Amino acid sequence: MGDATGVVFDAVDVLLNDSLGPMSDEDLVELMRDWETTRRRMAAFEHKLVREIETRNLPEKAGVKRVSKYLEQTLRLGHSEARARVRAAEQLGMRQTGGEVLEPRLPWTAAYQQMGMVSADSARRIAQIMDRIPAEIAVEDRDLAEFELAGFAARSTPDDLPKIGDRILGYLDPDGRFTREVDRQRRRGVTLGKQGVDGMSVITAQVTPALRAVLDPIFASLARPGMCNGDDVESPWTTEGLDDEALAGLERAARRDPRTAAQRNHDALLAFLRPEMGPENTGRHRGLPVSTIITMSLAEVEAAAGVATTASGGTVPLEEALQLAQQSEPFLAIFDHAGRPLHLGRTKRLANAAQRMALIATERGCTRPGCNAPATLTQVHHVTEWNKGGKTDIENLTLACDACHALIHDGPGGWKTVAMPKDSEYAGRTGWIPPAHIDPSRTPQVNDRHHAGELMAASLERLRDRTRPPVTWWSRP
Repeated sequence: MGDATGVVFDAVDVLLNDSLGPMSDEDLVELMRDWETTRRRMAAFEHKLVREIETRNLPEKAGVKRVSKYLEQTLRLGHSEARARVRAAEQLGMRQTGGEVLEPRLPWTAAYQQMGMVSADSARRIAQIMDRIPAEIAVEDRDLAEFELAGFAARSTPDDLPKIGDRILGYLDPDGRFTREVDRQRRRGVTLGKQGVDGMSVITAQVTPALRAVLDPIFASLARPGMCNGDDVESPWTTEGLDDEALAGLERAARRDPRTAAQRNHDALLAFLRPEMGPENTGRHRGLPVSTIITMSLAEVEAAAGVATTASGGTVPLEEALQLAQQSEPFLAIFDHAGRPLHLGRTKRLANAAQRMALIATERGCTRPGCNAPATLTQVHHVTEWNKGGKTDIENLTLACDACHALIHDGPGGWKTVAMPKDSEYAGRTGWIPPAHIDPSRTPQVNDRHHAGELMAASLERLRDRTRPPVTWWSRP
């Protein structure tokens, strides 16, 4: 062990003293990837060190009560960092019980981290998600959930994991046996804090999924940049009936809007609560009336179990979703070519409302891999671009948020979109081809971010072959 660590120390000395200047751009990027893989594997070795400290009772020998305090004192670590290392070792390190060596509590995450495919940040978030799974859930289902989370983390970023975790938790507890509606109602509340000397007040809230589903489309419309800005006399307060000139004015107002997202949400709520506003005057958002759009499958409706998906990316328990539907004006989307006009060919460039609603129901958000933008923040994009002969037909349309849509271009750093072929695992879905500096092989990838249910179904097959790693941009041939 001493010889091995000596080699590592010597290699670090060489890396610190060598210049990166002579390297080509391609070699530098490759070195950066290799170094990231090594850092992730070194985190796995840290778990081994911490577990060995526990096994030898070194804290007790030093008169220290906790392992984290021992690490603080020995390595001069901060309190939070020391505790984080101990928690990570507890979840991802090998364990000993009565002389028997046991696998880590999160074996799949630990295995992927040892291969350098999962970062410490992703591993922490997976552990947090797994801690939220009720103890009553079957061991097999917990194992399946962790397997899927680890595989997803190997091909995405840590920021994508919480939403995937929320959806997996929803599927593990579809009928609310372990998280009951009475518990949500008990926790609900809005507290308006005491007004300060500056006149400002703090609001804290725990809102139910139903209230969240109603608020999201309001913010998506009225909190857009340029909307409801009291400091801009030309800022519109509704999108209802705006002509081309007014829409151009909104774009100009958005470009000069200095407000943060939180400030825009505040101003949107203020505008919505004004007597002259109200739901009937909120206008339209990206071609559709401002409304709560909820998607659920026929099987879920018949079983009255599971979770429905909103256009803003949220989830609503099926029972609440059905109650909302009873009080709403229904719109039935039939996904066949004989119903709503989903095929416009080359006669129109812009997608119609029926096509956008179909895309919201099927894609649920931006389709670029790793993007978490919900459908309310997206625009309709031609997979084969209009100026290159692409048709305004449903099979050639997809959803892309404004930021990701701007990444699609013919330059060296541009992304491409394609329809995944029939023999693909994701036939018919939109594949995004990343630029070479992200994936040298330029392999089309799909966004699993909004399709946790499909992830869980697909992982059932992969679970039968535990040795097969997922496709990832970090893997080596």
